[in-house]
Amino acid sequence: MNRINLICLGVEDLAKSLKFYKGIGFKTLEKDSNPPIVFFNNQGSKLELFNIHELAKDIDAKNPPKILKGGFSGITLACNMKSEQEVDDMMRIIEQHGGVVVKQPQKVFWGGYSGYFQDPDGYYWEVAYGPNWKFDENDMLVLE
Repeated sequence: MNRINLICLGVEDLAKSLKFYKGIGFKTLEKDSNPPIVFFNNQGSKLELFNIHELAKDIDAKNPPKILKGGFSGITLACNMKSEQEVDDMMRIIEQHGGVVVKQPQKVFWGGYSGYFQDPDGYYWEVAYGPNWKFDENDMLVLE
């Protein structure tokens, strides 16, 4: 099982999150502005948005996990870019669409350049560039 096919984010306001993710460049075939679930067709793993309360019930209808608000869950998502300029450009787009930059892009200890933002539900994303990174024909990061 050496793959991740789908990442599901539980969201409070699906319409708001859908608008945000479409605004920053995620692609979907969904036409409804407030569907019960949405999938984005990325160049690798797929991203899904689903109402967080329904997601908790999907995990266990009789005893759904407690939904925590605020704080850091220990999970981040990342989008890897091909230059520092792409990182800066992406962070500007994210801010224009309501994302909150929590760490401005900067040189980092591992030799790259990265920053962090939060989406409308507080999920943390890193936007990063590494000078030695390579990408395959689908723009997916190749780790050697």
